[in-house]
Amino acid sequence: MAAWIWEASTRAGEFRSGTMEADAEATVRDKLIAQGLVVNRVKKKGMELRLPTIGSGVSLKDLVVFTRTFSTMVDAGLPMVQCLDMLSNQADNPRFGEMLGKVKAEVETGKSLSEALGLYPRVFDSLFRNLVAAGEAGGILDLIFRRMATYLEKSAKLRRQVSGALVYPTAIMVVGGLVMVIMMTFVLPSFEDMFKSLGAGSLPAPTRFVLAISHFITGNFVFIVPIMVAAGFGFSAIIRTPSGRYTWDSILLKLPVVGNVVRKGAVARFTRTLGTLLSSGVPILDAMDIVARTSGNAVIEKGILHAREKVSQGMDIATPLLETGIFPPMVVQMIGVGEQTGAMDDMLQKIADFYEEEVDAAVSAMSAMLEPIILVGLGVGVGGMLIAMYLPIFDVAGAIK
Repeated sequence: MAAWIWEASTRAGEFRSGTMEADAEATVRDKLIAQGLVVNRVKKKGMELRLPTIGSGVSLKDLVVFTRTFSTMVDAGLPMVQCLDMLSNQADNPRFGEMLGKVKAEVETGKSLSEALGLYPRVFDSLFRNLVAAGEAGGILDLIFRRMATYLEKSAKLRRQVSGALVYPTAIMVVGGLVMVIMMTFVLPSFEDMFKSLGAGSLPAPTRFVLAISHFITGNFVFIVPIMVAAGFGFSAIIRTPSGRYTWDSILLKLPVVGNVVRKGAVARFTRTLGTLLSSGVPILDAMDIVARTSGNAVIEKGILHAREKVSQGMDIATPLLETGIFPPMVVQMIGVGEQTGAMDDMLQKIADFYEEEVDAAVSAMSAMLEPIILVGLGVGVGGMLIAMYLPIFDVAGAIK
């Protein structure tokens, strides 16, 4: 028998975790379901959880369409099984339609919807499943799905803003890098042959420097490419480790331009997610645990878990959040006011609305700042190489004259 680590939640949305001795993962899941728990994930102790066939090929847009349409159908009084059947047959994504069909089959066997969605944790994350469980417990499933659809739509908008602002600078950098590599490997050697045929003497220092780089690239090209690919895979493997991810996320938060966007985006995501969970009836400690695991940043996750520990000891939520140094004082003060007035979920939604607008402005400022910097850098690089190549031509022309 092997030891298994499991995470689950109750029908009321309360988080549970522990270890269990069993022969197989299916045995652990069956025992947890028999206890009335919604299984979030199960992994063998000391090993990574691997679900290669689950959660791939489903986009955020697919989830938005599903949640919005499902909430409308349930609100209209259609039975849940019929809703799932219609959505599985009408899904634009065949893989997602197949998943919904299997979810429908599980619901028909007597499982709750949150339990059936738990079969696909990479598609329906812990936030989604806990909200559905809270909606089932409170009889407000249509309201929960409407809130979830709004949350997903705003998350998609925030993601589009950040990724859209980085498309143009990234494209410029890629094209500029390719131009410089082509010049180094094909154009500069032609210039060098021309200098030799013209009988140019000692070349200027800038020309010798550029030609030395060209010789290094052309002479070691078969080694440079594998090294760069290996470095990329190595970096990806490092940031997947807890310490590597924490270090990388810390660097992102401290970067001059990008760090501001990352921080404001994290605040918007934290407040939107926590507000959605609290307004849906999820207990504060479980809500903070879910928010920490879905934050997307290890530094922010650690800060939220620190605040959760303090709240479990009887403190208010504002004070430990301020101690982390991650969240702006204005945000913490507004959360404190919401906590004192008993309207923290509404206050969190207002903070999220404000910071989503702030992210939009920060993304625009970042894009406006990065574009000229990249263009100037590429201009200096390409222009410097051209000048270095034309200096000997000027010397030869002067000698001929």
